[in-house]
Amino acid sequence: MAMTPFSDDEDAPMSEINMTPLVDVMLVLLIIFLVTIPAMQHAVKIDLPHASSQPDVVKPAHLDISVRADGSMLWDDHPVTDAALRAKIAAAARMQPQPELHLRADRLVPYERVANVMSAAQAGGLTKIAFVTEPRTKP
Repeated sequence: MAMTPFSDDEDAPMSEINMTPLVDVMLVLLIIFLVTIPAMQHAVKIDLPHASSQPDVVKPAHLDISVRADGSMLWDDHPVTDAALRAKIAAAARMQPQPELHLRADRLVPYERVANVMSAAQAGGLTKIAFVTEPRTKP
């Protein structure tokens, strides 16, 4: 007699998946997870220090140097000579934290005069120099 795929003979190939090994493996994995989860949640109680959430940032002071169109200079709105400027820059460079130098120059000032002030600041030890400009007004 010929074998057909739909016969009821015992020699016929099985057309079902045996679920028993799959269920056994899943039960073993479930038991392993149930045993290891309490061990992972074990914690040691300690008292941690509390810190404030505010950053402790101290903004450095700033010094204003203005160079007028005629070449004269102002230190915080007070007239100053070249020698006095160098002395004030050296004194400001020793301050902690070091202040920022805000340099304002008139539009008509020759670049050489501004470069001399920057050179004096660098020679005096100031490392933070900012250029302050004013926007043009619309006509």
